[in-house]
Amino acid sequence: MIIKNAKLILPCGTIALGGIVIKDGKIKTIFLDDMIERSSGYHVIDAQGLYLSAGFIDIHVHGGGGFDFMDCNLEEYQHIADVHARYGTTSMLPTSLTSNPEHLTVLLETYRSFMKNGAFRSRFLGLHLEGPYFALNQRGAQDPKYIRDPDPNEYMPILQKYAPLIARWSAAPELNGALAFGKELLKFGIIPSLAHTDALYEDILRGLDAGYKLATHLYSGMSGMVRKDAFRYAGAIESCLLLDEITAEIIADGVHLPEPFLKLIVKVKTVDRIVLVTDAMRAAGTKDTCSKLGDRKDGLNVIIEQEVAKLPDRSSFAGSVATADRLVRTMVNVAGVTLPDAVKMLTINPAQVIGVDHMLGSISVGKIANVILFDKDIRVKLTVVEGNVIYRNSI
Repeated sequence: MIIKNAKLILPCGTIALGGIVIKDGKIKTIFLDDMIERSSGYHVIDAQGLYLSAGFIDIHVHGGGGFDFMDCNLEEYQHIADVHARYGTTSMLPTSLTSNPEHLTVLLETYRSFMKNGAFRSRFLGLHLEGPYFALNQRGAQDPKYIRDPDPNEYMPILQKYAPLIARWSAAPELNGALAFGKELLKFGIIPSLAHTDALYEDILRGLDAGYKLATHLYSGMSGMVRKDAFRYAGAIESCLLLDEITAEIIADGVHLPEPFLKLIVKVKTVDRIVLVTDAMRAAGTKDTCSKLGDRKDGLNVIIEQEVAKLPDRSSFAGSVATADRLVRTMVNVAGVTLPDAVKMLTINPAQVIGVDHMLGSISVGKIANVILFDKDIRVKLTVVEGNVIYRNSI
């Protein structure tokens, strides 16, 4: 395949007129003009001046299109991938919710079966286990009946059997046993991520030593500054902003984090330390006004209003209904970052965090041909995964 006459968003952060040649599922050539001879056997796509970017990488997504990964249904996993591919996501980390150990085992087995037999649309790069090791006060919409401290009798058998399937595991670093848990994750090549936490600055520092260098949805489910006996103490939010070693994952739907928060995070963390995620639940990509967070049988009822999912009593958000294109629009139009910088936060930055930047995350020769075309409003017109067109709209 040849894609020509595109505005290339390059790894250096510039935009140039040109295109790419794809062969055997990889990017073979990058050319920086609008002319290339048609090669025999190549399908040529004229981008007509659209932006050509690496495909979006969403490292925190629960579902979409009316489906949730916690439903543990092979066919529905494919539907979730199809829905998000229409909005530019070419790779993702399917994400769990707090649950009992039996349900978690079913999820792991379902994912393993899918990886053996699934017909890929969006590439699955490993599971993100979100919970159940959280601070109860910061649970958000996580079901409180499943929240508990890390227990090696529970997590070690999981790691010993399923570690190759798991990319990251989110937990609160201040919990009893959480530091040992983080160190065990590192031994198995899994990223510890701090989340739903009441940690203070000293807890975060100890967590850093145990490997907690990624902050799951910064601000959401996190302690802020607290006062004790008239003294002020930095919470998890201030600590994550302050410490350069921590990469901030943010839900850039424009609702979870309004304009001042987005601009503050960009100013303090800088572009290189920010990863955009949807945190999308099953209603993403639908027009549903009522839905379920988690599996259909035991999940929490939620409502969808004001472009976000909420608990019915409106006491807490219950995940996002955003798709990846919306994240880029928000960062450009609300946070005021450049288009290449916004794209970077959803391509090479997450690829680096999960260790796949050698093969994904930028338009570079030799990398897997996961690319997308979108217009000036960041409306996706073409999605290519491993050199195959899997979504096409008006081009």
